[in-house]
Amino acid sequence: MTTDSLETTRKIDALFARYGESHRNSTNKLIHWICVPLITWSLLGLLWAANPLFAYLLIAVAIVFYLRLSVTIAIGMLAVVALMVYPLVLLGPNVLVVSIAVFVLAWIGQFIGHKIEGAKPSFFEDLKFLLVGPAWLLGFVYRRLGIDY
Repeated sequence: MTTDSLETTRKIDALFARYGESHRNSTNKLIHWICVPLITWSLLGLLWAANPLFAYLLIAVAIVFYLRLSVTIAIGMLAVVALMVYPLVLLGPNVLVVSIAVFVLAWIGQFIGHKIEGAKPSFFEDLKFLLVGPAWLLGFVYRRLGIDY
């Protein structure tokens, strides 16, 4: 993507395009559909295990990030996170162990996907792509449902 095209493209579209550059292989995409939500959930679980109030604070920071990109994406991500928090509450004291296990297994899956793709994970370039990945998947859902973002 050239500098000129970035200037005329919305920031969210530019981020999704950059993220998509290392996610073209169909197997890698499938792995991401499984592993990105699991990593997101497990990160929430790790934060939750440390301190639920801290987890809510970081969720708020993430939602502000999404709001700066798209109100519609932010609303969707808030709904996704809300659905992800509920099982954490149900896990009670087991949340830490389960979150660690899911985190490790999901990252193994991610690295296998990127090995197949032949490209490094996007967050190696910029850490904000850890937040872009889940929104990128939500963008696919929105397009399928005809929802503008």
